[in-house]
Amino acid sequence: MIDLQEIQNTENPIIDGVIWKQLLFFFFPILIGTFFQQLYNTVDSVIVGQFVGKEALAAVGGSSAQITALVVGFFTGLSSGATVTIAQFFGARDQKSANRGLHCAYAIALTAGAILTIAGIALTPGMLRLMNTPADIIEDSIVYLRIYFGGILFVLVYNMGSAILRASGDSKSPLYYLIACCAVNIVLDILFVVGFHMGVMGAAIATLAAQAVSAVLVTLKLMRSKGILSLSLRKIRFHGSILKHQLRLGLPTGFESVLFAITNIAIQSAVNTFGTDTSAAWSAYGKLDAVFWMVSTAFGISITTFVGQNFGAGKTDRVRRSVLVCLTLDLIVSALLVLFLIAARSVLFRLFTSDEHVIQIGCDMLVLITPWYVVYVFIEVLAGALRGVGDVIVPVIITLLGVCILRIIWLAAVMKVSPTIPAIILSYPVTWVITALAFICYYLYKRKYLQKNI
Repeated sequence: MIDLQEIQNTENPIIDGVIWKQLLFFFFPILIGTFFQQLYNTVDSVIVGQFVGKEALAAVGGSSAQITALVVGFFTGLSSGATVTIAQFFGARDQKSANRGLHCAYAIALTAGAILTIAGIALTPGMLRLMNTPADIIEDSIVYLRIYFGGILFVLVYNMGSAILRASGDSKSPLYYLIACCAVNIVLDILFVVGFHMGVMGAAIATLAAQAVSAVLVTLKLMRSKGILSLSLRKIRFHGSILKHQLRLGLPTGFESVLFAITNIAIQSAVNTFGTDTSAAWSAYGKLDAVFWMVSTAFGISITTFVGQNFGAGKTDRVRRSVLVCLTLDLIVSALLVLFLIAARSVLFRLFTSDEHVIQIGCDMLVLITPWYVVYVFIEVLAGALRGVGDVIVPVIITLLGVCILRIIWLAAVMKVSPTIPAIILSYPVTWVITALAFICYYLYKRKYLQKNI
């Protein structure tokens, strides 16, 4: 396990080591950690789908999953502001600012957690009805979401704490904690759902308990650290200048995640109009689709921290080279993943349900979307690199126009002209291609600007 004091006193491999090796060393713990984090909800879906039924599968993984993705996505984006600032302070060896950034970040997590708990529990029924959630699953969806929001504080604390550890170069500790907590979730899922027959409620309680464990572990890790990033509960507070800096970098990325989630909610609402079978298939596909997003997110987080530390250390040429290496690695991994998902699609869907109609609908969805994953690589890596140098506004604008607004316009038109699942799904490749081209052009401009002015 990486000791933060040791990192402070020795050579920093992120700014001094071989780029491709260090990217992979940093990437794999994040990838595996993201995999285990995703397992929280995936295990819920598998167990309720197999032991309760397709209605429970749709309740856990349909509208509920989109709403939780919106909330967690916003905060993950917000925490990226802390990640970038702390990574830059860490690269520059600014101990005072890095430590203040740590305590300010925890204050953000605790405050946001309290607000979201109250708002989420109160607004859950209305949000589900706005999404055209089928009548036969809405009650279970309400139960699942309200319990989830009851423990949202743990989710936010873990995400912020793990982001801080990764900003310092420690991507392994969050992984260890997630492996342990995922094991807790699986055991409790089996106990509550299969053993006690608690249905969706049991799955939600199991997830909440596991998330609480992960939050406690990551907080204890930071509290026991003797290095630059040492957490003291008594010092958790907002620091004006650092708070502004973290919010300036984090809020645009958070809103970008919200925009993605809103478009996904719009798509979920359209899918829900086709009935429970289609909703269940989309729910199961969402868990398989998450495999790609785990890889993509891991590369995005890696390049943000990598660029942030090297930019803070003034190594702009290393910034440029790391982006090219990261793009190459992500393209190779994504292409292999596409081949695997298409080849194994039928077997994978049977993990969630035995209903042949649901399986066929899901397989058709997967074949239409997955070949286009390679295009999204450019969006994730280039946006992450731009965040690393502190440029967040333009990437959000590109995302807003290229993905969110265009996709919503597409959906509005499709539901009137050709209301079919393939027409809805086509919104993904169209918007990804346009947005990727915009990011490539802007990144090349930004790189040329930095070379001239820094």
